[in-house]
Amino acid sequence: MNTKLPDFTPSVDLTFARGAGPVRNRKPNYVTLTPPCSNACPAGEDIRGWLAEAQAGRYREAWDILTAQNPMPAVHGRVCYHPCESNCNRGEVDAPVSIHAVERFLGDMAATEGWAFEPVRPQSGKKVMVVGAGPAGLSAAYHLARLGHSVEIREAGPVAGGMMHFGIPAYRLPRAELAHEVARIVALGVKIVTNHKVTDLLSEKREGGFDAVFLAIGAGRGKHVEIPARDATRVLDAVDVLHETSADNPPLLGRRVVVYGGGNTAMDAARTAKRLGATEALIVYRRDREHMPAHAFEADEAIEEGVKIQWLTTIKEISGSDLTVERMALDENGRPQPTGEFETLSADAVVLALGQQSDSRFLANVPGIRFTPDGAVEIGPDLMTGADGVFAGGDMVPSQQSVTIAVGHGKRAARHIDAWLSGSKYAEPAAADLVSFDMLHLPVYSDAEPGKQKKLDAAGRLDGFAEIVSGFSDKEARFEAQRCYSCGDCYECDNCYAACPEGAIIKLGPGKRYEYDYAKCTGCAACFEQCPCHAIEMVPEVSTHG
Repeated sequence: MNTKLPDFTPSVDLTFARGAGPVRNRKPNYVTLTPPCSNACPAGEDIRGWLAEAQAGRYREAWDILTAQNPMPAVHGRVCYHPCESNCNRGEVDAPVSIHAVERFLGDMAATEGWAFEPVRPQSGKKVMVVGAGPAGLSAAYHLARLGHSVEIREAGPVAGGMMHFGIPAYRLPRAELAHEVARIVALGVKIVTNHKVTDLLSEKREGGFDAVFLAIGAGRGKHVEIPARDATRVLDAVDVLHETSADNPPLLGRRVVVYGGGNTAMDAARTAKRLGATEALIVYRRDREHMPAHAFEADEAIEEGVKIQWLTTIKEISGSDLTVERMALDENGRPQPTGEFETLSADAVVLALGQQSDSRFLANVPGIRFTPDGAVEIGPDLMTGADGVFAGGDMVPSQQSVTIAVGHGKRAARHIDAWLSGSKYAEPAAADLVSFDMLHLPVYSDAEPGKQKKLDAAGRLDGFAEIVSGFSDKEARFEAQRCYSCGDCYECDNCYAACPEGAIIKLGPGKRYEYDYAKCTGCAACFEQCPCHAIEMVPEVSTHG
C-alpha cells in the first residue's frame, strides 16, 4: 500500500498562501534611466550629471564630467545647435533648460581658472596620426591621448580649428576662446603640426611609425552648380568668403551681394557681407522658410541685421551684374518646381552657399578605401575604412555636418581605435530606457523661465565681428542648472522617504541615496507616485514558490 500522506489534512505553507490581509504583487525598484537631453546629444555628454554638479556650485566637478565626453565646452556652448534643448522635458512645461549657456559658462570658467586635462591611463607605447585639426580630429586626439596613446595631428592650414576657425564667423565664435580649448588639448600631450598637407597617407604612416590613422579633413570645399554666365559679375564660394575673412584677407564684395543657398553657411555669408560693407545682402533660396536647412534662429538673426531673403527663387543665368531668377512653387511633396515666371536682380557679387564636400582625392591610391558618389569616405560601424587601421569621421564621411556631430565621431573613433590597437573590439554599452515627459510626476515644480543671454543690438553688430551673445554670470548659470528636472535619476529629494506609510525606505546618507526594506514594503506605489523624476519603477513580484 502506497500512502503519500499519513492523513488527508493538506500541508499549508503559511509564508506563501494568501491570507486575509494585503498581498504584494509588485514592488518598487530604484533605477537610473536615460534623459532625453543626453539621448539627443551627438557628442554623448552626460548633461544631467554635469548640470547636477553645476546647480550645487561645484563647477570644476561639472566641467570634469562634461569634458570626459567633449573637450571643447566653450566652443560648443557657442556654436552647437543644441538638439538637447529641443528634446528637454522641461520644454513641455515652460521652456527648455538653456543647456548651451551653462556649458559655455563652464568652458569660459575653465579658461579663467586654468583648469587642465589629466590622462586616465598610463602611456601605451602606441602612436596614432590624425589628419586634420578640426572638431573631429581634435576630439579624437584628446580622447586617444587620455587613453595613453601618443598622438600627432597633421593639419594643412596655418592654425588648428578647421572650419571652427575658418568657417564660423568670429561674431559667433571668438578666436581667443577657440585657441584656449585647443591649447588645453596640446597641454595634454597632443602634437599639432600645421601647414602640413598629407598627400601620401601610407608613406607618412610608415615613416612616422604610426600604428593607426584617423582621417578628419572635414568638408572645406564648396559644392557648385552649373549656372550659365556671360561676362559674369564676381561669383565666389561662401566657404572661401568665410575662410578669407577669418584669415584677415576679406574679399571685395561690393555694395549689392546676392547669396545663393538656404543653409547656415548662407546666413553666415550674408551676415558677413553686411559687416564687410554691403548695403544690400539678399539671400536667394529655391524653397520656402519651412523647408530651409538653416536653423530658424540663424535666419532670425540675419533678418534682424538687415539681410533680406527671397524664398522660392532660383538663379537661372548671370549676365554681367544682372541675374535672371525664376519663381518656384512647391509641389505636394514640398519640392520646388519651376513656374516659368522670371525677374531680373542686380548684384556686384554672387556668393554660392550650396553645401560643402571633402577633398578626399589624396586617398584614391590607398587600397581598400571606397567613396560615395559625392566623394565621402565609406566607413564601417567601427568608423574604420576599408584600409586596415585607417579610420575616418566628421564631415568627410556620410553623415549630417555639424561641429557637435564631428566631435562625437572623434570620440567614437578614439574608442574603436583604442580597442583595435589592443586587438579587441569596442562595443557601446546599452543605453537605459528613455524618460519621456509623461513618465514624470511634477506637482512639486513651479514655472521658472530660463535666463536670457544678453545680445548686442542689431545696429551695433555691423560695426565689426565682436561676439553678439554674452555669457551667464555665476548666479545666472547656477539658477539655470537648477531648472533641470534630473529626468530618470534620483537626486535625493526625500519624496519617496516621506511618502512611504510603512517606513520601508532607508536613507543611506548624502550622496548614497536609499534602499528598500522589502519585509515592510506592501507594494502600494506611494513612493513611485511621489518620485518627480521617475527614478523608481514598480516591477512584478517574482514568486520563489512553484
